[in-house]
Amino acid sequence: MTELRPAILESVSAARLPVLKLGGELGRRQPNPRDRRPPRDPRRLRRGGSAGRGSSHRAEPRTGGRRAHGGRLGRGVHRVRPRLRLSRRRRPEARRPAPGRASPARRRRFGRPRRPLQRDLPHRLTRRLAAHRAHRGDPLGPASRPSRGASAGDAGALSQRGRPAVIRALEVVATGPLALVEDLGRLGYAAVGVGRSGAADRAAYLLAGRLLGEPVGRAAVEVTLGGLVVRARGSLTVVVTGAAAPATVDGRPVGHAAPVHLPDGAVLALGMPPTGLRSYLAVRGGIDLDPVLGSRSSDTLSGIGPAPLRVGQVVPVGEPGAGGPTMDVAPVAAPEGGRVELTLLPGPRLDWLADPRALTATPWTVSGSSDRVGMRLTGPALSRGERWADAELPSEGVVVGGVQVPADGRPIVFLADHPVTGGYPVVAVVRAADVDRAAQCRPGQDVRLRWAVAPR
Repeated sequence: MTELRPAILESVSAARLPVLKLGGELGRRQPNPRDRRPPRDPRRLRRGGSAGRGSSHRAEPRTGGRRAHGGRLGRGVHRVRPRLRLSRRRRPEARRPAPGRASPARRRRFGRPRRPLQRDLPHRLTRRLAAHRAHRGDPLGPASRPSRGASAGDAGALSQRGRPAVIRALEVVATGPLALVEDLGRLGYAAVGVGRSGAADRAAYLLAGRLLGEPVGRAAVEVTLGGLVVRARGSLTVVVTGAAAPATVDGRPVGHAAPVHLPDGAVLALGMPPTGLRSYLAVRGGIDLDPVLGSRSSDTLSGIGPAPLRVGQVVPVGEPGAGGPTMDVAPVAAPEGGRVELTLLPGPRLDWLADPRALTATPWTVSGSSDRVGMRLTGPALSRGERWADAELPSEGVVVGGVQVPADGRPIVFLADHPVTGGYPVVAVVRAADVDRAAQCRPGQDVRLRWAVAPR
C-alpha cells in the first residue's frame, strides 16, 4: 500500500490539470452590461444602519422587479446564469387577516422581539384566538365615575381598607299578597301625565319615620294583609306601623309601632292584621333602591318605579342618619274594623247627580275590585240629572280623594295611584284627613259618606 500511494496522487494531480485549465476558459463569467453601476458620489450621505448591526426596520417592498438573490447561486455551474431573475408573487397585505392565515407585514415596535414570533399559525392552534378587530386609540377621559358604597347585590364587596364591606339589607323570604316600596311620591310631574303615587296611608308611613328618627321621605315597605317575612343582613333597626300586623323576630313577638332591633341573620315575620289593610315596615336608613323621577315609589297604575318585592330579592338599606329613635312606642289607634265614615266636600260636578243627597244617604260596601288606584263602592246606582243624561264630559284633572261616578252609577274614591285625568264627573272630594282611613278599608267593609258642608 505504501508503494502505490505516490502513484495515485500523481494520477489525481494529472487529472486535475485539464479541469483547472478548462475552468479558466469556460468557468469565467462573461461581463454583463447591466452590472455596470455608476460610480458612487462621495459627497452623498449614507443612512446609518440599525443598532443591531443588521438591516433597518422597514417593510420590504412587494414588487416583482426587485433584484433577485443572485449572490447565493453557485458561479461554477455550467449554463446557469448567476443573475437569473426569480420573480416573487406579489401578495397584497391583508387588511383584516383571519387568526390562522396572514400575519401583519411587520410588528409596530422598536428594536427586536424578545421571543420568536409565531407566524401563519394553523387553524387547529388558532381556533380559540379572538377574531380580528380594529385597534382603537381613544384617549382616556379626564372624568372618572364616582365611587359608590357596596350594595346588597355586590357579593364579596370589599371596603377601602380591603376588609369585607358591611352590607345592610333585607332579604325577602316571603312577600304575602303584595309588598311594595313607597315614599312620599313624585311631585311636580302631573303636567306631563305622571301621577304622584306614594304611600296609601301617609299618616302611618310618616309615623314610622318619626319613630326611627329618620328624615322625612325615606322609603319603606307597604305590606298588604301581612305575610311578609324578611331576614336581616347586618344590624338593623325596624318599626311596623299602620295595620296592626302581629310581628315576630325569630319566633318571639315584638310590639307594634315600636322600634325593634334586628341582629344579623334575624328573621322578621308579619302576620295578617285583625283590622286594616296596609302595614308599613320602615328600617333605619331607608330602602335604598334606585329612584325613578326622584322617588322610589311603586306606581301600580303606570308601572313607574320599583317592581313588587319577590321571594329571594335582597333589598339594600341606606346609611342611617345622625339622629336615632326618640321614643319607645307610639300609642296610636288601629284602623276601624266596622263601619267607616268618610267626610266629603262638594265636587266640581255635583250638579250632574239627580239627587246629591243620595250620595250620603246610601249605605256603601267596599268592592273586592278595589286597589291602590281607587276604592270602589257597591250599592244602589246613582242617577244623573235629565240635563246630563246623555252628555259627554271632556277629560279633566283629578286628585287623590276625588269621588268619581262612572257610567254604572257606583262611586270610586281615588287613592294614591289615581290617574292624572278622568272623563267621568267628580261629584265630591274626601277630606284629606279621611283619605288615609279610606286606604285601610278592606273589601266587604261598610262605608258611609257624609257632607262636611251641606251642598246648596
